[in-house]
Amino acid sequence: MFPLKDTEMGASTFFASALPHDVCGSNGLPLTPNSIKILGRFQILKTMTHPRLCQYVDITRGKHERLVVAAEHCERSLEDLLRERKPVSSSRILCIAYEVLQGLQYMNKHGMVHRALSPCNILLDRKGHVKLAKFGLYHMTAQGVDVDFPIGYPSYLAPEVIAQGIVKPSDHTQCEKPLPSGPKSDLWSLGIILFELCMGRKLFQSLEIAERLKFIIMLGCVDDIVTVLAEEHGCLDIIKDLPENTMDLLKKCLTFQPSKRPTPEELLHDSLFSEVSLAYPPFHKPAGLFSSSPRCANLTLPEDISQLCKVDEDSDYLAERSIEEVYYLWCLAGGDLEKELVNKEIIRSKPPVCTLPNFLLEDGESFGQGRDRSSLLDDTTVTLSLCQLRNRLKDVGGEAFYPSLEDDQSTLPHSNSSNELSAAASLPLIIRERDTEYQLNRIVLFDRLLKAYPYKKNQIWKEARVDIPPLLRGITWAALLGVEGAIQAKYDAIDKDTPIPTDRQIEVDIPRCHQYDELLSSPEGHAKFRRVLKAWVVSHPDLVYWQGLDSLCAPFLYLNFNNEALAYACMSAFIPKYLYNFFLKDNSHVIQEYLTVFSQMIAFHDPELSNHLNDIGFIPDLYAIPWFLTMFTHVFPLHKIFHLWDTLLLGNSSFPFCIGVAILQQLRDRLLANGFNECILLFSDLPEIDIERCVRESINLFRWTPKSATYRQYAQPPRQAGDSNGTRSSMSCFSADYQEAPRSDLSRDSIKLDDLKAEVSPRISAEDLIDLCELTGPSHSKTPVKKTKPSKPKLLVVDIRNSEDFNRGHISGSINVPFASAFTAEGDLIQCPATATLQSFKGRVVVIVGNAVKNTAAFAAHLVKNKYPRVCILDGGINKIKPTGLLTVPSPQI
Repeated sequence: MFPLKDTEMGASTFFASALPHDVCGSNGLPLTPNSIKILGRFQILKTMTHPRLCQYVDITRGKHERLVVAAEHCERSLEDLLRERKPVSSSRILCIAYEVLQGLQYMNKHGMVHRALSPCNILLDRKGHVKLAKFGLYHMTAQGVDVDFPIGYPSYLAPEVIAQGIVKPSDHTQCEKPLPSGPKSDLWSLGIILFELCMGRKLFQSLEIAERLKFIIMLGCVDDIVTVLAEEHGCLDIIKDLPENTMDLLKKCLTFQPSKRPTPEELLHDSLFSEVSLAYPPFHKPAGLFSSSPRCANLTLPEDISQLCKVDEDSDYLAERSIEEVYYLWCLAGGDLEKELVNKEIIRSKPPVCTLPNFLLEDGESFGQGRDRSSLLDDTTVTLSLCQLRNRLKDVGGEAFYPSLEDDQSTLPHSNSSNELSAAASLPLIIRERDTEYQLNRIVLFDRLLKAYPYKKNQIWKEARVDIPPLLRGITWAALLGVEGAIQAKYDAIDKDTPIPTDRQIEVDIPRCHQYDELLSSPEGHAKFRRVLKAWVVSHPDLVYWQGLDSLCAPFLYLNFNNEALAYACMSAFIPKYLYNFFLKDNSHVIQEYLTVFSQMIAFHDPELSNHLNDIGFIPDLYAIPWFLTMFTHVFPLHKIFHLWDTLLLGNSSFPFCIGVAILQQLRDRLLANGFNECILLFSDLPEIDIERCVRESINLFRWTPKSATYRQYAQPPRQAGDSNGTRSSMSCFSADYQEAPRSDLSRDSIKLDDLKAEVSPRISAEDLIDLCELTGPSHSKTPVKKTKPSKPKLLVVDIRNSEDFNRGHISGSINVPFASAFTAEGDLIQCPATATLQSFKGRVVVIVGNAVKNTAAFAAHLVKNKYPRVCILDGGINKIKPTGLLTVPSPQI
């Protein structure tokens, strides 16, 4: 988007047509309100960026189908030139015409026409250049079908538009639409406007609307329309004095037959503008972040390079930011579109008693209100004041808008109010996201980092650990997922039109997926859903569509609504990382292994809760499959998913286990107090979950989980060295993705699913044990052991072999609790010095080591029954440690 330096922001409002409440569509569901349809179509207008178009920013829904649109705005327009009642010079006429044609040509290339072209909608910025306003009204209202007012101004409508009349669908359940106007209709409107500028006043002012329309239709009977218009309005002398090129321009625009009238693009390249066009360099839309074109292809530097470093104390740094950023900050600073319109009396509220309908008595006398004119179109645009925002940011220094990207810099840019920023960084996330100054700093910093992606990928990860600004969440997620390359070309190459068997299921699922959201519930949202889901199914022939894939797609589509290719690319990168092979045709073995590991994680972190859930038979199969198959998108609304995934994307494939345990721990008291039936009812309508607390506790659980404890043989294979997506877990946590590490003799081995299910506690690998014990000794051939300074032990190793075997060699620092004499017949721990040591370590990681797997698993199960948390088993037993030379023998007693 362009910076907001030569323009302002404005707001306007209109009403969508109301639909009857007792009518349903062909699918049996209530009809989608016209305001939601308009809201969905509006979104593509935000991508229409051109110097000759006013940038659309946002649209909001109000009561009674009211819509409020925020867009770029200029105070002056061609209407002001006409008020001066002076003819405009021919040279200026050509410049205005050329700039309008530039805007129209860009719109036509994107399949749009203006249809509401008039002097009041051709604005002039501070430099006097043209900007077309309200060019999207015709598109967003489905050619005027979804509103009760005609699109366009009678005096400027083309003859073919007037001849067609207003077409409204007779049946609201049908998609009947009028024949859309073509690009040539705008050229007629431009011709009338240019004619008015040439003579210095408006046409048809003395005629009623019906007479104006009739007069325009009658122009088809004459050969020289320009001359007839001049004679009719008494300005023939002015017209005769016009230069030949200006007359030629008017005649080409005011050609009655559309077939003979040129298109804006044809007229733009006419010889009429051969000299004018030299002053206008061609417009190149900047390349996007994920594009095949170099982002610096059209970069130009000033002749005097020192101008780049010039500092002006009066510089308006805020005006250098994009209008999208300024509007976002304006809202954070207390801006409200409806309130602005109410203050200017564009929106007028009336007491309900004053809006009673009109009724007639028997004698014909009527009482009540006439037509409520407040529901009619008022095309006034109110300029949005930035004073409140500027006052809020008055203490922000210029350096905050240009933060240094050096790796040794602080996570927050420097500013005059850096202390306040540091204090804000420690506040809850929901407060930080509403802090104007804090968000400005984060947006500016992330914007610069993302423009340097993938070069600054590591620093993006580092900053994302602090938080992610909501405005840039979509593209930041893409960077965290390692999306790169020309994603649009790849997406376009996928066949999304040919019918496939999955189409029916997709059609059924979409109307039930996050339909509380206005954007995703719009017809445009449904169409985008359909294309992205179908693209994923078609491009992954080895996988199938499972219910839940639509929920998984929803966050990516919402954040990248105008970039389906990026939504598809993010989804395609997300699924292999967190849901590898979940969408196989037969995924039972993958799901069962996942749920078994989750069950072990519950026992590892909360043995009391695990014991209770196992006792009542409330296993993860009954409630957790939708959690993990959709990565919680089926469980939580989108605003909670955004905060949850901000952290999830920083972790690895084991992090969802920790989220699941954190959710159970929030419900812990209710689960422990209830039986099977009550737990089923509890999860059928999940209570409110504090997402910030869930994230915080998930990270803590993640840090306490040994990386190999979540090993799954059906997880994603190890990434190759140098893989751009193989970024290490950025949480600096206790746990990391075990599958990412190269395998060695000390790695954890795969076991059968039945054997895994038989064990209550997770296994950890020998290399994890060595790392966590901080043992020193001869390096293993494949796993070098780094010597570190002694510190507080992170875990306790419990050797359950008999004392003879223990004395022949054991892990340094371990205690010996022989399995045969550790527990009573009831399963209680027998008290002895060794078990006293074990109790003193309760709450830290306890690793059970022995010769037989059966004994170690049973010993661990007994500890879990005795409510010992963080109990795990050494995979492979003591035999895995023997080759390392790290076993010690006790010194003989003297």
